[in-house]
Amino acid sequence: MASGQFYLSCLVLGSLGSMCILFTVYWMQYWRGGFAWDGSVHMFNWHPVLMVSGMVVLYGAASLVYRLPQSWVGPKLPWKLLHAALHLIAFILTVVGLVAVFQFHNHSNIAHLYSLHSWLGITTVILFACQWSLGFAIFLLPWASLWLRSLLKPIHVFFGAAILCLSVASVISGINEKLFFSLKNATKPYASLPSEAVFANCTGLLVVAFGLLVLYVLLASSWKRPEPGILTDRQKTRLKKDK
Repeated sequence: MASGQFYLSCLVLGSLGSMCILFTVYWMQYWRGGFAWDGSVHMFNWHPVLMVSGMVVLYGAASLVYRLPQSWVGPKLPWKLLHAALHLIAFILTVVGLVAVFQFHNHSNIAHLYSLHSWLGITTVILFACQWSLGFAIFLLPWASLWLRSLLKPIHVFFGAAILCLSVASVISGINEKLFFSLKNATKPYASLPSEAVFANCTGLLVVAFGLLVLYVLLASSWKRPEPGILTDRQKTRLKKDK
């Protein structure tokens, strides 16, 4: 039963994550004019797509690698490499998303990093960079002692979940900010809830739902990777069913 719930959650997560990305792409393509890489507002449109794809969806997927029952047995190194690689891809997408918005601001003579959204976003990216670097140095490279890994593991887990929460908050504030800027002089202002505003708000709700479900899977005790040599009864049942 627990195994079925886990894989059902993974199916829902995959669907929600795909919808988050597709909805963001559709918003930028249909209402905001599409994509380019020329410093124009169309270059900015890459920013929300890449941040949602990297900092939320791919980051959330990478966080759940150790929840797969297959990762509980056998060598741990392949799962470490997968965990690190997915996070690295997420970080690369995030950096490209930042390049898009900074070049757009430079091209349009817009100040950088003045809004709460930008402060929250850049803080999240810096924490992500520190988290990945520390994880690579301590948990992937073989030099760190077991006591050091045991000491830092709870901190690593906490900041992993915290960064996901900050990413979701950054996306929500970014959606709100984009709508305020784009619809403030429109014939249908944001307050009148035109179709673009409804669609973008729904996209934000999808992002929240995805983030909450990832956190639920991360916090569910029976879905956590067991300590070496220790399996709960429910975890043993899951492993037997998955063989």
